[in-house]
Amino acid sequence: MSGQRMPCSPKEIASLFLFEKLTPEQLGRLCAEGRVELFQPGPVYAEGEPATCFFVLLEGEVVLSRRVGGDDVEVVRSSQAGAYTGAMQAYIGDRVKQVYNNSMRVTVPTRFFVLPADTFAAVMREWFPMAVHLLEGLFFGSKNSQRVIGQRERLLALGSLSAGLTHELNNPAAAAVRATASLRERVAKMRHKLAVISSGPYPPEQLASLIEIQERTAERVAKAPSLSPLEAADREDEISDWLDDHGIQEGWRVAPTFVQAGLDVDWLEQVAASVGEEILPAAVGWLNYTVETELLMDEIEDSTTRISRLVDAAKQYSQLDRAPYQNADVHELLDSTLLMLSGKIGPQIEVVKDYDRTVPRIPCYPAELNQVWTNLIDNAVGAMNGAGGEGTLTVRTELLPDRVLVEFRDTGPGVPPEIRDRIFDPFFTTKPVGEGTGLGLDISWRIVVNKHHGSLQVESVPGDTRFQALLPLTAADGEDATAIGENTESPEEPAHVQ
Repeated sequence: MSGQRMPCSPKEIASLFLFEKLTPEQLGRLCAEGRVELFQPGPVYAEGEPATCFFVLLEGEVVLSRRVGGDDVEVVRSSQAGAYTGAMQAYIGDRVKQVYNNSMRVTVPTRFFVLPADTFAAVMREWFPMAVHLLEGLFFGSKNSQRVIGQRERLLALGSLSAGLTHELNNPAAAAVRATASLRERVAKMRHKLAVISSGPYPPEQLASLIEIQERTAERVAKAPSLSPLEAADREDEISDWLDDHGIQEGWRVAPTFVQAGLDVDWLEQVAASVGEEILPAAVGWLNYTVETELLMDEIEDSTTRISRLVDAAKQYSQLDRAPYQNADVHELLDSTLLMLSGKIGPQIEVVKDYDRTVPRIPCYPAELNQVWTNLIDNAVGAMNGAGGEGTLTVRTELLPDRVLVEFRDTGPGVPPEIRDRIFDPFFTTKPVGEGTGLGLDISWRIVVNKHHGSLQVESVPGDTRFQALLPLTAADGEDATAIGENTESPEEPAHVQ
């Protein structure tokens, strides 16, 4: 939007604190190359447009806003003469993409001193060369620090996840190794018992019956019911007594195995009727080895299935084999992150999943959202650990008219009101020196807001802290993976002076 050109007075320009130390010649150049413009109420420029001008308020009222999701959120309202905004980084040149970082509108007829970006850059370099060098060093140094420490933040998270994943993988792997060694021993004993039976004076029909019983026993193991401790103890006593009554030594040793496999006295009666008393002890011993091998194979299957599930979760979490931008299931991402962090969460913190299963797949960067979930869960767990190590982490989703809500609620001590407005600032942390970089929430904010056009907010009282991420259900008009990924820099405060 263009304004109405008006006369430029060096005296008026000199009254602004930005220019009060300039010489008459310098003020003359500003008025010659710049201009005074009167804008009627309405928009002046929009966020993301090429930054072509540097604006300094002379009189009127200016409102600056930032785009958050699909909404324009007011961040500054000022009527102070000298407040400035626009192409503030023009002196850096093409090394930084020169676009407006906010949108500006005026609410009343408002006059600005307007300086073209090229002129602003030139006078900055000519009149204040040392200041420009310092500003450039500060700007790029800050960006470099954020990048380096951001990488460290990711490495710390990766180390924590790797330690947790190693722990989670070690348990089922060790169980599988133990079960395999036991299985080898049981199979050897089964071969020996089979040799003893087959060399005895038993008719072929009894051996055939025994083989049939073995097959039916294996089927029963696969369908074993789940018993309460009291029910299991009662059944063990019944089986142990039956074995003693039938002259089978140390029946109490095999009774727990039979109960675990879902076998009972009725099954033993069927075995006795099929093979006869003379072969019964050997048959029971052989079937015991059969049951043990089936149970061990089940244990190996369960362990390897858990390992496979952990590996799948790691792949889901890292998204290494998937497109960076895709339509993803938010619940799959949350589940994989929770599983990856299960070792860090620990048994004292209860995890409650309150998922709205009507939430559809959404266009997003899954790997980066997983990083957000990691940061928010890690903060929640840290808060509860600092308050005694116990609590409840509730992960909730909800389908809203045009967005999906992902909420992480913890029962920790809460975020004090005096720091609530600062927690998303780069390098701000309440952790002891060396334990936090202060970039976890800043990175999360940039991923949710800048990269996904969503919003990230916190509500907190002692015992109930909720971090809420709101993500669009559809990509922005004309959006693709490249466009969404263009701006991942940390959000800068609107340029103004009060």
